[in-house]
Amino acid sequence: TVDLKYDDVSYATVHQSAFLRCGMMPVQPIKELWWFKIGASEERVYYYDPTSVDAALMKRARRSNRDNTSLEIYPTQLSDEGEYKCRIMVWDNTGNSTEPSVPISKEARMMLKVNVPPEKVEITHLTSGRNLSLRCKSEGAKPPADILWTKTSPDGVETEIPDLAKTREIEPAGELYDTAEQIFYQLEENEMIAKISCVVRHHNTNTTIYKNITFVSPAIQNALKVTIQRFAEPVLYSSIENQDGRDNKAGLVKISADPGFKAPYNTSVTLKAAAPGVFPEPRYLWWVGDQTGIAGRELHIDNLEEDKSYYVLAENPLGRVVLEVPVHITTSDYSQWNDSSRDGDVIVDDTTGGLDTGAIIGIVTRALIAVFFIGFAVWYWTIRDGTHVFSPKKEKPHTIDEETIPFRSTDKPLLRTISTQTLEGRRSRREPSI
Repeated sequence: TVDLKYDDVSYATVHQSAFLRCGMMPVQPIKELWWFKIGASEERVYYYDPTSVDAALMKRARRSNRDNTSLEIYPTQLSDEGEYKCRIMVWDNTGNSTEPSVPISKEARMMLKVNVPPEKVEITHLTSGRNLSLRCKSEGAKPPADILWTKTSPDGVETEIPDLAKTREIEPAGELYDTAEQIFYQLEENEMIAKISCVVRHHNTNTTIYKNITFVSPAIQNALKVTIQRFAEPVLYSSIENQDGRDNKAGLVKISADPGFKAPYNTSVTLKAAAPGVFPEPRYLWWVGDQTGIAGRELHIDNLEEDKSYYVLAENPLGRVVLEVPVHITTSDYSQWNDSSRDGDVIVDDTTGGLDTGAIIGIVTRALIAVFFIGFAVWYWTIRDGTHVFSPKKEKPHTIDEETIPFRSTDKPLLRTISTQTLEGRRSRREPSI
């Protein structure tokens, strides 16, 4: 009697070796050995005849060295998964050497399951202050992978994050599976975390993959801790003039300017802030002087008219820094634009003979003031004396109607009084001069 020993289900990992056991108890001389893969039809995988043939009909298949009847496949492919049949024919003379040997055939069927570890793991995030939304996705695994989350303290202690609000999705991708899990985490006040990890575990292939998000605070070079009236607590401060730009350390705040930190008069300038590697994502606040801050990565300056220093705050739950950003104009001369007939060329007025605009304005102003006072004096003395100083020398004597002259105690009294009736009667005649 010959018995076959085999496993109903065997497991293998893609790209590694698969072992399908089919052994004899007791061991007998082999007449023939066949291996088939069962599908729509029986596909021959391997054939062995001790007298003449040892043929692998599938190039990646071979007889195992463990017992000469089991099958090994290397490297395993996902398409190798399926049902297999082992057929062994042995000689058996029932222990009587004088009788002719009788061929005995035995068969066994088994399943091969091919597992695939995760091919790719990605982690994405959204942040708002201390609120974190993290999404981890494992792609191309069979069966689906498991996901858990851990956090690591600055001193290297890793712990699983408990009681997470999370959602999980498993999506088929052909014969494989994608697993995605999203969590929502809120950083506690003064909580210090070095990193949060998405841990993808695939038990069938004994595979563990870590995908980390490292917590990094904004940083600047040559920083000083200073007190700024705008903030309640001291902050780290520096100027872009003290940043050498050669350090690629993660977290350094970098400022760029378009068209540059030095620009012509009346030019618009855009300042941009970035902090590569900082997590959680920092927020930015710009201001100049005592003005209200403007939130955002960019600050747009319209019509630069003077040298000014702008300030930008970069902060996340781990820290905050302030950078001073001086912006200069390249010239203080006021330029004027010519009309469109000159194609927009800038024309500089040089008719002042070397005097600048301020000096010319001062001279003209003083001249106008002098003319005003001279004119006022002439007008005043003309009214006071009752004469026109600019009249010709042979001017006709000025006549005054008596009714229109107010009486003054210093005036010489008239020799006679002319009644109203007399005056009315004489108005048609020429009045005498006084």
